[in-house]
Amino acid sequence: MERLERCGCRLRAGLAAGRVRGRLPWLLLAIVLLGSALKDGDLVPETPMRNKRNPLNVYFVKVAWAWTFWLLLPFIAVTTYQFAKSKFLYGPTKSILMVLRRLSALLVGTAIWYVCTRFFMYIENLTGTCSTSGKLSEPRQLYATKQECHQDNGIWNGFDISGHCFLLSYCALMIMEEVAVLEGLSIDQNSNLRVVINILFLSLCFLTVIWVFMFLCTAVYFHDFSQKLLGVLIGLSAWYGTYRFWYLKPFSPGLPLPNIPLTSKKYSYSR
Repeated sequence: MERLERCGCRLRAGLAAGRVRGRLPWLLLAIVLLGSALKDGDLVPETPMRNKRNPLNVYFVKVAWAWTFWLLLPFIAVTTYQFAKSKFLYGPTKSILMVLRRLSALLVGTAIWYVCTRFFMYIENLTGTCSTSGKLSEPRQLYATKQECHQDNGIWNGFDISGHCFLLSYCALMIMEEVAVLEGLSIDQNSNLRVVINILFLSLCFLTVIWVFMFLCTAVYFHDFSQKLLGVLIGLSAWYGTYRFWYLKPFSPGLPLPNIPLTSKKYSYSR
């Protein structure tokens, strides 16, 4: 447990004052630009990450929102309840209501994920055509969707906005925003709750590393530059529109640290 605590302290110190949160959006944009340049220049080495069936893609990225959702859910619930009791002296009922309000950010994220991925599929179907290996004498079929084309062993050529760039950037930024609550949370050194929060926090940090790494792999191995750029811009817009605009309003899920601007947040998690 001491090793867990030391590791958590180092990571929390690195997240203090919003340094990581402030730089991550620019890092993601830089990865897209640099990764696309390497891909277009054919300077990317052959690695297992080029294969879409690699374990990280199959077991993590394909269900990225599920991983993010189910790790953030207990983290937000526990830290918000503790924060509400320690900082605002709320009773149990008001603390629970505050927890439910903050958990609604996950419902907002789910709606954003669903709407954007459906929109990407719509654009790809709208702009695509199907190439099949049928004989020249056979009549040419028309396909309305990518799924119909694939069922006939065809290849669908459409404008495929990078869902990976969108979702991985949004998930990474959302996690960084939510773990910011530790900058203003006080928990006793020997508390069992502190151990639980440390485990969830380290798991979320590890998950964020995977998301950024797989974002890098997407940038250097897949999609055209315009598809990746549009994907990450939509992800950044979803993050900015929620955590930097809507969540500042009264009728919203609210921020992890209410009414405290990013530039003034102080690292005060007891060590």
